Amino acid sequence: MKQKLALFLAILGWIAVVLQFYLMMESRTISRLESVIRFFSYFTILTNMILAISFSVQTFEKETIRILTPITVYITIVGLVYQILLRHTWSPTGLQMIVDELLHSVIPGLAILYWYLYEDNKLNYHQIPKWLIFPLVYLFYILIRGYYSGFYPYPFVDVSKFGLNQVFINSGLLIVVFILFCVLFVWIRNRNLK
Repeated sequence: MKQKLALFLAILGWIAVVLQFYLMMESRTISRLESVIRFFSYFTILTNMILAISFSVQTFEKETIRILTPITVYITIVGLVYQILLRHTWSPTGLQMIVDELLHSVIPGLAILYWYLYEDNKLNYHQIPKWLIFPLVYLFYILIRGYYSGFYPYPFVDVSKFGLNQVFINSGLLIVVFILFCVLFVWIRNRNLK
């Protein structure tokens, strides 16, 4: 069952990412190269790709992948940020609505379920700083690229709209949310292993 669910999540992840890429290319109003760069500038896309790759590997492994918890934290944040901050900013329809729900609701929910059922790696709080590397590198990337391109993938990091100080505050709050969820996931897993 473990490997079947991993395979299902991997397939779902790849389908959602590929369809989102297709939809973005079809509706683009900018150059193809800039569209591709922007596509890979979304934390949602990068996280779903990492998840799809990891669960593709997990399909062929008996032991649980070591990075299951940080991936689950990332995809949980993707889902929460979307539901709380971004869902009201647009109303997708048709295929875009389906893909949107897969990326932000269905896959995060299934990933959390998979983690709860199958995470069996030993987790420690001292691992958390390593788990924060990806979101921190991502944050610096989008801020630097945004400075030169004028494109910010999410409204709460739009320096041109909010200014650098407010964006640092917004980003700081998100990092705190990441830390809290990392702590929560470690606590839940260690409590369940007792």
